[in-house]
Amino acid sequence: MSELVFDLLSWVLLCLGGGFVLIGGIGALRLPGFYTRLHAASLTDTMATILIFSGIMLQAGFSLAALKLLAIMLFLLLTGPTASYALANAALQSGLRPEAEWVGDKHGGDAS
Repeated sequence: MSELVFDLLSWVLLCLGGGFVLIGGIGALRLPGFYTRLHAASLTDTMATILIFSGIMLQAGFSLAALKLLAIMLFLLLTGPTASYALANAALQSGLRPEAEWVGDKHGGDAS
């Protein structure tokens, strides 16, 4: 019975992780600017990593493979946001400025 519960929970986590990857891909294609695309891709990538690796670890059970998966997941969780920061910082240093347009600016109103 518990094996069935672990399998179901594992598949739920894997499907949710795949959904986050899909949402991140759509966000990277549909959002308007570089920084918004980078934000969508990096956030969903981090959440998808947690969900997918958790689902795979549940499938692997308590074993050396699960420990290796945990180490890989921690490595990805440390390097993914760092790489996103480095990419955004390099873009900012090269002169690509974020678009700062307030809703109040469009209608001639006050931004506060």
